[in-house]
Amino acid sequence: MKKNSVQVYPSILSGDFGKIAEESKRIEAAGADGIHIDIMDGHFVPNLTLGPKAVSSIRKATSLFLDVHLMIYSPYDYIETFIAAGADRITFHIEATEDVQETLDFIQRCGKKAGLAFRPETSFSMIPKYLGQCDLILLMTVNPGFGGQKFMPDVIEKVKLTRESCDRLSLSTHIQVDGGINEKTAAQCVEAGADVLVSGDYLFRQKDMAKAIASLKELR
Repeated sequence: MKKNSVQVYPSILSGDFGKIAEESKRIEAAGADGIHIDIMDGHFVPNLTLGPKAVSSIRKATSLFLDVHLMIYSPYDYIETFIAAGADRITFHIEATEDVQETLDFIQRCGKKAGLAFRPETSFSMIPKYLGQCDLILLMTVNPGFGGQKFMPDVIEKVKLTRESCDRLSLSTHIQVDGGINEKTAAQCVEAGADVLVSGDYLFRQKDMAKAIASLKELR
């Protein structure tokens, strides 16, 4: 099984929204590879969070890679808005649109990285078709919509199958996991083949975020 170096993206959803610029700088100082920004519309998931103005504020505060995760219906309609706000990669859910390929192609035509996300209950059979069409596959390890949820271990098998498919096709597609990621669950996911870790509550609870990030990056 191929092993890429592990990247760590703190989820700013777990930070202080009233100090979003300061939190962005804190993440950068801690040595993260980028910032994961969850966008929720209150329809695809039962919660409302940040929008393009918040992404723009984060962009002004840091030079880190901005990993924007759209948990919204009709994501195609919002691509240009979030790119203008400063997104470096836009990941959207396969369950949120019938225009999956068109949306992936549009993001890439705009010169940005494109990711495709999958809810825990979505069948692995939906993944192989798109492996060569995107930069990243995001496998949610909790039900999307809220931070602080318990990790769902059943997704580990899906991570393993996705990595095996990438290896078989000689693809460098990244596999990202998001939800309930801490030192224990991160190790399980990396063992299965994930190479991009999104972690919110775990990292923001640490007295030394830099040390925690460094520890996750050392996983093999």
